Amino acid sequence: MSKLQTYYSGKKILLTGHTGFKGAWMSEWLLGLGAEVVGVSLEPNTDPSLFDQLGLAQRMEHHILDIRDATSLIEIVEKTQPDIVFHLAAQPLVRYSYGYPIETFATNVMGTAHLLEGLRKLDKRCEAVFITTDKCYENREQQEPYSEEDPMGGHDPYSASKGAAELVIASYRRSYFEPSMYGDSHRVALASARAGNVIGGGDWALDRIVPDCMRSLAAEEPVPVRNPVATRPWQHVLEPVGGYLVLAYRMSEATTPEEREALFSGFNFGPDPEANRPVKDLVEKVIQCWPGTWIDQSDPSALHEAGLLNLTIHKAAHLLNWHPVWDFDQAIENTVAWYYAVHEKPDGVLQKTREQIEDYAIKLYNEVH
Repeated sequence: MSKLQTYYSGKKILLTGHTGFKGAWMSEWLLGLGAEVVGVSLEPNTDPSLFDQLGLAQRMEHHILDIRDATSLIEIVEKTQPDIVFHLAAQPLVRYSYGYPIETFATNVMGTAHLLEGLRKLDKRCEAVFITTDKCYENREQQEPYSEEDPMGGHDPYSASKGAAELVIASYRRSYFEPSMYGDSHRVALASARAGNVIGGGDWALDRIVPDCMRSLAAEEPVPVRNPVATRPWQHVLEPVGGYLVLAYRMSEATTPEEREALFSGFNFGPDPEANRPVKDLVEKVIQCWPGTWIDQSDPSALHEAGLLNLTIHKAAHLLNWHPVWDFDQAIENTVAWYYAVHEKPDGVLQKTREQIEDYAIKLYNEVH
């Protein structure tokens, strides 16, 4: 067994957002590592959903709960007594946040605070990784990638809510989870993780480019592309999920105050620089893998979305020995392969998902060790 497998086997994991796209991949991976997973989330918000396709509700402890409900969330933390916490639950859509800013702030800021308050009352060892986004940074549309020391910000309500969530996380860490105190008056280790646009099989959301591609190609229709020149740091969903798993593991190994100070902090998880590509490049690679066509549906009056955004991952590489496993082409090839396999064999979702986790994990474990 790898060190990661040894660390997660038999551990009780509290995972918020487990019914979402990224949460479903993480749930399946953790179950495969032998962890006992307790999920807290809203009902899946797409039909189909990867969560349902994988039959996860029958294989883990499954709670439908809104993280804006502080009392119920804190009660679940107390009841679960988790060894490890991964906080993924969020309102994740930029365009939705323009129409529903209060819901976005309540979920992403106060929901985060509610879970932190539950951890503040926890009297046991626990590694906690809170996931935000690359959009938490004050985006100046600069060529240079953003590092973990850059200021928080956000033009739209979603981005601003994630920047605010990072400030809340930092406040709780300094006020209640000071790394120098780890193992003394409390035993909660707290870090945050920032990742960008993820792609991969099982994303069925509306208004996202890869699901839009897959629906159009399956229907033999041209792919509509809303913002072909926008640049994003494309990465397969398993890249940041693997990063979160490595981060919690490394936190558990920290023994000195210096190691804790460095690891109990914020981390970027992004692709190599070559994967920072325009949407147009992604679409054209997709239709190389699954033949079709695309059409430019740019709208100059559309709501503002970041045009240029990328992250530096030097900190994760240096402190965690984490590096991206799949490059831009491999990320897209594996994504399209998943959708095409499921299109051809709808009951093959679990098998294809497990195959891709196993293929990715072997390479990740070799990198980490």
